[in-house]
Amino acid sequence: IQELLRVMRTIDDRIVHELNTTIPTASFVGKVDPGQTCKELYESLMDAHTNRERIIKNCIAQTSSVVKTLREEREKAQDDVALLKQLRKEQTKLKLMQSELNVEEVVNDRSWKVLS
Repeated sequence: IQELLRVMRTIDDRIVHELNTTIPTASFVGKVDPGQTCKELYESLMDAHTNRERIIKNCIAQTSSVVKTLREEREKAQDDVALLKQLRKEQTKLKLMQSELNVEEVVNDRSWKVLS
């Protein structure tokens, strides 16, 4: 999932470049509508942010469900070492996804400040 998010954050990573290529220089003023191009960039950014947040929240929900199930199983079979390892692995994954939500907030704030 981290690789997917990295790829999906390309628009945010390249926001300065996108703006530099969106706003025309004096020689191209008549050939490009900067208002329309900025609007399209804004919409692309909104879509990217919405999609990434949805993906992260879906992963959090799914992993939370798995953790809950594993906890319930763990209460029944406390001596099961493999079950404990699986529970710890899923808990780590859940924490990672929750931290990705924080990263997403920082990335989004940075992009909106640059776009503004």
